[in-house]
Amino acid sequence: MKKSILTLSLLCALCACSGSDDNESKDMTQPVISAQGITANPVECQQYHRGEVIPFHYLFTDNQELGAYNIEIHSNFDHHTHSTSATECPMDANKEPVKPWVFNQDYPIPSGQQTFEARHDIQIPADIDTGDYHFMIRLTDGAGWQQLHAVAIKIVE
Repeated sequence: MKKSILTLSLLCALCACSGSDDNESKDMTQPVISAQGITANPVECQQYHRGEVIPFHYLFTDNQELGAYNIEIHSNFDHHTHSTSATECPMDANKEPVKPWVFNQDYPIPSGQQTFEARHDIQIPADIDTGDYHFMIRLTDGAGWQQLHAVAIKIVE
């Protein structure tokens, strides 16, 4: 009886150790927001006029599968930071917003994609406050990992 319990215990231990390693198949890597091989837009310190279009263009990659992305644009009249760039752009004086622009849009990526070139023309309203803004890109992969890329832009008359 002791021998069969010992054999059964040993067999269970061997089975537990011989299973496939789940970490080999799990996606443990963040997706990448890139300008490699393209002319990315917008980039740090670019200026746009009210009523114009921002021609958005970035390349997204992931080691397994991309999920979706979000574009957010909001005022930076208080000079807060998102710390994704070391570049410092000339800024206007702090000011209270009257009619700040807020843009927030989610975009799906077709399933199974490891590379996706994202392009959109984003219309800037003609009647918003001019000044400093953040243009933020949030990219999520199929496993839920996220990458953030924020650039400072300026909206002028």
